[in-house]
Amino acid sequence: MISEEVYTLSLPYYDNTNRKVRVYVPEHEEGETFPVIYMTDGQNLFEDDTVQFGCWYTREAVRAEQKSSGKGAVIVGIHNDTDAQQRANELTPESIGEIDFPADIPEEEKKRHIASGEKFDDFLINTVMPAVEEQFPVKTGRENTAFCGSSSGGLESFYIALSHPDKFSAAGVFSPVFLMYKKDDLENWIRTKAAQAENAPYLYMYVGGADDLEKQLNTDFQWVYGILEDCYPEEQLKGVVKPEQFHNEAAWEIEFKELLHTFLL
Repeated sequence: MISEEVYTLSLPYYDNTNRKVRVYVPEHEEGETFPVIYMTDGQNLFEDDTVQFGCWYTREAVRAEQKSSGKGAVIVGIHNDTDAQQRANELTPESIGEIDFPADIPEEEKKRHIASGEKFDDFLINTVMPAVEEQFPVKTGRENTAFCGSSSGGLESFYIALSHPDKFSAAGVFSPVFLMYKKDDLENWIRTKAAQAENAPYLYMYVGGADDLEKQLNTDFQWVYGILEDCYPEEQLKGVVKPEQFHNEAAWEIEFKELLHTFLL
């Protein structure tokens, strides 16, 4: 039996820096392979000294799933160790539509918003995934591959899943920041992608409501979910709303366990 371990990769990012990517491989037999879940905010996924805002406890979730069902997964966390603005930029795709800035936001502040979610997507597809598939015991193909993120990461997860239905069979879309966009643009993008997807990924969508931010996100979540109910396969859609939950890792940890279990069924 090979013990579980978290490995660290340093991979070239589009801004001429290297980005830390951590890969958790659960305990396994020689030659055993696992499905894989790629995730944003790798710095918050594992219970160690790198945690900044709380932990998802993904290792514990995989261990518990292995114990209960005999199934496990490799978890790949892409770090973001810079400032909040840079994180928001790289997890906000430009192609979805025009950013819906508040009326009172200064022009200088607007200039700091440089939507570049497509570059993160390219990094994932063309750098991270090939490196993981080459170096670690993962199963390949869409049925064995999922993506998950929260907040801006939830938005990016939504974008990645609908942009690559040939590569991802499931996505965790937690507390997504849909409010970033003009509503007409976002709706048009969703309906176009839904119509194009021959194999629609399973979308596990969650939002809370116990703080001001989560309440704001809840409003747009409900609106987007209504659009999806009209144009997306019902069996590939799950919406979870918990008004008592806050915008934090403690809430997302719970939903991750459910996503993990469903993905591995």
